[in-house]
Amino acid sequence: MSLANVFSIAGSGMSAQSIRLNATSSNIANAETVSSSIDETYRARYPVFAHAMNDAQEEGSLFEDQPKAVGAGVQVMGVVESQEALQARYDPNHPMANEEGYVYYPNVNVVEQMADMISASRSFQTNVDVLNTAKSMMQKVLTLGQ
Repeated sequence: MSLANVFSIAGSGMSAQSIRLNATSSNIANAETVSSSIDETYRARYPVFAHAMNDAQEEGSLFEDQPKAVGAGVQVMGVVESQEALQARYDPNHPMANEEGYVYYPNVNVVEQMADMISASRSFQTNVDVLNTAKSMMQKVLTLGQ
């Protein structure tokens, strides 16, 4: 793997963590929204990540038929809604209460979401550090010939 691949790998990681941060902030923003129907209630959303793989450019062994695959970063497969149960609360005086007096709250755990947000933020910063380190390494290589 060349040093130039580091930029695309770290960039894909930053993009993935950005999507994760957006989903987490959306979950936190909608944590206390209510609805009178289970179908209309907000559900927590989570991004699904996968390894992006490329065929290796390097020569394999003479005894291998399969080309080697190398990591090419992270790809976002999609965003899924949580299937955990919603919180039904009996509150007949609430303006959004249904005929039985229940209101439904999202299945968002704010503490879990805050921990996820901190993790995504630190992962994003780690990818920024990787980019800065690779950039300084390439600059050092350019100055070797002077």
